[in-house]
Amino acid sequence: MIATQAKLVYQLNKYYNERCQARKAAIAKTIREVCKVVSDVLKEVEVQEPRFISSLSEIDTRFEGMEVIAPNEFEVVLYLNQMGVFNFVDDGSLPGCAVLKLSDGRKRSMSLWVEFITASGYLSARKIRSRFQTLVAQAVDKCSYRDVVKMVADTSEVKLRIRERYVVQITPAFKCTGIWPRSAAQWPMPHIPWPGPNRVAEVKAEGFNLLSKECYSLTGKQSSAESDAWVLQFAEAENRLLMSGCRKKCLSILKTLRDRHLELPGQPLNNYHMKSLLLYECEKHPRETDWDESCLGDRPRLVCVCVCVCARLPHPRLPLA
Repeated sequence: MIATQAKLVYQLNKYYNERCQARKAAIAKTIREVCKVVSDVLKEVEVQEPRFISSLSEIDTRFEGMEVIAPNEFEVVLYLNQMGVFNFVDDGSLPGCAVLKLSDGRKRSMSLWVEFITASGYLSARKIRSRFQTLVAQAVDKCSYRDVVKMVADTSEVKLRIRERYVVQITPAFKCTGIWPRSAAQWPMPHIPWPGPNRVAEVKAEGFNLLSKECYSLTGKQSSAESDAWVLQFAEAENRLLMSGCRKKCLSILKTLRDRHLELPGQPLNNYHMKSLLLYECEKHPRETDWDESCLGDRPRLVCVCVCVCARLPHPRLPLA
């Protein structure tokens, strides 16, 4: 039994060193190519509208604010300034979302985003996104890469198609630190020992993002809430949860398996599903010893069973962490 386990760990490490590292290198090359184009477009946007300042920057060979959805699909989070005049309102009426309302006593004119504030005092995510979409469309026509980039039509999201191979969504956002949303107050579950209190404190201090993007749970309701709502995102907090042990290596293996064997029509499974499944696996195996390199063979195998079962459903509905 021990010999079999050792062989499995050996094969997984071999797979990681050969397949996963090759995937990482290929995606890193693609990201560099894509970011050149996106940065050029955002420079043109900033010339037209100085309030939309590009926050896409390279730190230690990693582009901050860039998320890999799939090898040919990416999302760039564009952080906006001056959120301080707004109160964060998270009363549970908008699942997965929150709204930003002018603080008591604040005047609309005191905000950098005055024309995007509704009569009720809410900062409209859709209005900001609509204005940004117009600016990006104009920038695409003026930038030096205009021959290889174009806007994706028929969507309220800001999406670029680059060299007919890559799709990049650019999402205006606010970064929230020092607070934790009420809708996530149930995390961590009291009966689950992972993560420990120190890691929980780190994650909550990291905060979350508010994204101006379509909220599928509100789509079609034709309400003012749908227009005002900002989508909650916890990407940095989730990444921090996976820092210790072989968790990152497991995630890399799962992403590579998805790219090579689970590229299904309509892309019902993406990298975020892999991360979510791994986070559930962390809760099922809370001890740090469960994530030692010698246990590498146990973790992806269990998650892959879940993936394969879900992938066979007509319409996979995977739980999100």
